[in-house]
Amino acid sequence: MDAADIRIILEIGERLTLECKKAEGQLPKSVWETYSSFANTVGGTILLGISENLSETNQEKRFEVTGVADPKKMKKDLFDTLNSNKVNRNILTDKDAEIIDYEGRSVLYIHVPQADYRQRPIYINGNMMRGSFKRNYEGDYHCTEDDVKAMIRDANDSGNDSVLMENYTMEDIDAKTLAAYRNRFRIANPDHVWNDYSDRDFLLNMGGYIVDRNTHREGLTLAGLLMFGKGLPIRERFDNIRMDYLDMTNLQPDSRWSDRLTYDGRWENNLYNFFMYVQSKLLSGLKRPFLLKGIERIDETSVHKAVREALTNLVIHSDYMITGVLKVEKHDDCFVFSNPGSLKIPVMDIYAGGHSKARNPNMQAMFRMIGFGDNIGSGFPTILEAWKKENWRQPYLIERSDLHLVELSLSMVSLISEDCRDALHGIFGNNYHDLNKEEQFVLAMAATEKSISNYRVQQLLGRNPLEAGKILYSLVSKNMLVSTNKGRWTSYSINADYSQGVKSRSKSQGVESRSKSQGVKSRSKSQGVKSREQKKQETIDSLIAYCREPHTLQEIAAYLGFSDRYRMKRVYIDPILGDLLEMTSAEAKNSPAQKYRTKE
Repeated sequence: MDAADIRIILEIGERLTLECKKAEGQLPKSVWETYSSFANTVGGTILLGISENLSETNQEKRFEVTGVADPKKMKKDLFDTLNSNKVNRNILTDKDAEIIDYEGRSVLYIHVPQADYRQRPIYINGNMMRGSFKRNYEGDYHCTEDDVKAMIRDANDSGNDSVLMENYTMEDIDAKTLAAYRNRFRIANPDHVWNDYSDRDFLLNMGGYIVDRNTHREGLTLAGLLMFGKGLPIRERFDNIRMDYLDMTNLQPDSRWSDRLTYDGRWENNLYNFFMYVQSKLLSGLKRPFLLKGIERIDETSVHKAVREALTNLVIHSDYMITGVLKVEKHDDCFVFSNPGSLKIPVMDIYAGGHSKARNPNMQAMFRMIGFGDNIGSGFPTILEAWKKENWRQPYLIERSDLHLVELSLSMVSLISEDCRDALHGIFGNNYHDLNKEEQFVLAMAATEKSISNYRVQQLLGRNPLEAGKILYSLVSKNMLVSTNKGRWTSYSINADYSQGVKSRSKSQGVESRSKSQGVKSRSKSQGVKSREQKKQETIDSLIAYCREPHTLQEIAAYLGFSDRYRMKRVYIDPILGDLLEMTSAEAKNSPAQKYRTKE
């Protein structure tokens, strides 16, 4: 980590995972709330010695570097407090805190990783309920009691679905649903000893029924009731959960959907029925090529398996203790799966094939025993590989902690279509082809998805936040992307002004050979682009004239009217340094006392 990295974090970093605090003399009290919120959410970066005005949209005026008076002492105070009873757990190591020389001042950089699900909640002041914080687009906020309880449940490796449902018995099981499941189980496992068991003993072995040896209580587990129960008992016990399927394909005018599966009294509303009905509807429109394996026909592709895997993940990772909807949408060009809950491991680890622990392991086993759901840790990579094989856009997995849901979008649109390449070439001309492959890819995604964020670049390219920021920084500095700040959320879109400039220049070149009158019109457009270049040149001319007498950066910025003297230096001074300008001192180049003068 160095000064250049800090600048990129400030300019391009994801505000959701960045917190700046003034902290000139001592650790601010609010740093512990941010520590808790980052640890309990997706991690983040704390910069001490820099203040941020969130209401300021002008990037040059947004940040003020105040520095830290005694950074070594502040770093020691940080770890002393982390290892005290101020917080319940220290998840930082020495490498997570660095002292950086930035713009002539000392800044303390602190990286807070996302805490392991077994460690959460991370809380302060010895109060789990009042001292636990989470992060959203508004900043740090107190976790609700339900938030804390959810983290405590997730910390249990045995999962959520083995809990006894008091007063729910075999009478609450839908016989037809269980019989249908057992038939599939028998076909998949013809020699299994459980095939001869009674329904009660079968569910007991599958984790759908439980007998408490200490209290002698027995009954259905959460998994047993939700997977195979009758609709009415499920709705009575889980009135917080709904299941919904929407087919949005081939919509007629004024129609909101072409097909819907919801609670309408036509089917027993349990998870197994929901899964089987929705699976059939999702796969019905997918192509089934004729293939043979030996003498057996193989009529499923990797896409079929991937869609089924996504549906399986929806069920086994949902949090059924909170309010929410298991929702599946089928569109002409994509599938969207959303479920209540959160991700137990960092999203980038999931993309890398991390061993995600199912929130409902009994349900996971029930599906696996009939051939649904890949082995642990291979489910999401199966989806990624299928989509990569088809050259479709990478699946988009996102956690919305503010809404307590996880959403997976599977787009069936080409990664970078010829139309997209042509459109980008039309906007940026040959400058587009001068970019490296990653930059071209980011521009293509920004164009097709209307905007792109640091978080999305991380997913698409498998980069960390800083690496993603450097790619965005490069495209912003080339004026190909422009940023839109909304509080702590920043997105980037194609620069429309750049588009207009390239189009007007291309028109002026081609029109001159066709007609004089059109050429005049084109030149009038190109003059708008030239005026911006002329304005920059005028600023440089003023700079050169002013620096006939040596001046510091601060003096030059005040003279030219720039609030961010370091951005001014990068844009106006650095390009002409050594040719038209020179420093008065070759040593201490970054010293605030350094002056610049016009070369003779």
